[in-house]
Amino acid sequence: MNVVIVDTECANLTSVRFAFERLGINPTITDNADKIIAADRVVLPGVGTAAAAMRNLRRKQLIEPLQSLQQPVLGICLGMQLLTAHSEEGDVNCLGVIPAQTKRMDTGKLPSPHMGWNQIQPINNNPLVASDSQPYCYFVHSFAVAEDQHTIARCGYHQSFAAMIKKDNFIGAQFHPERSGSAGSALLKQFLECSL
Repeated sequence: MNVVIVDTECANLTSVRFAFERLGINPTITDNADKIIAADRVVLPGVGTAAAAMRNLRRKQLIEPLQSLQQPVLGICLGMQLLTAHSEEGDVNCLGVIPAQTKRMDTGKLPSPHMGWNQIQPINNNPLVASDSQPYCYFVHSFAVAEDQHTIARCGYHQSFAAMIKKDNFIGAQFHPERSGSAGSALLKQFLECSL
């Protein structure tokens, strides 16, 4: 299977690549639009800020190619937020393939960022996580997407937020499956096998 990890220049590319290699897949890390379009699966990882990532995607002329993808696409952490219409982090317009908004988290008296292991609750027949499973996954984020009709898993940290979102072939995971042990590996395996 041809899996491409998009090189945004602000991502945890190596750990995402290792996660797929543990599943027997040798992914390609690239910012070449033709290779991204030709892939069977596309992963948009992210660590950093939405403004920097969108600036890099714009400079690499990848915004329209990413928006046009028809194959399954998985956005991880910041990569999920880039799938939304807008992020308060840097007040930047994102890819807009999922009509949601990324906003600063209200963590109440809890520490920010939300960092560490937390349980996700799949909803709406999540194609990547069994409905009877509520796995613990690893999070590191200060911004989040509010629950709406595109939410396929939720998590709570002072307030409930979207742990996973989906529209058509685009899927986002706010947590890091590559750092979430067996639960993360199972999710990535389902992503490789799913037909959306």
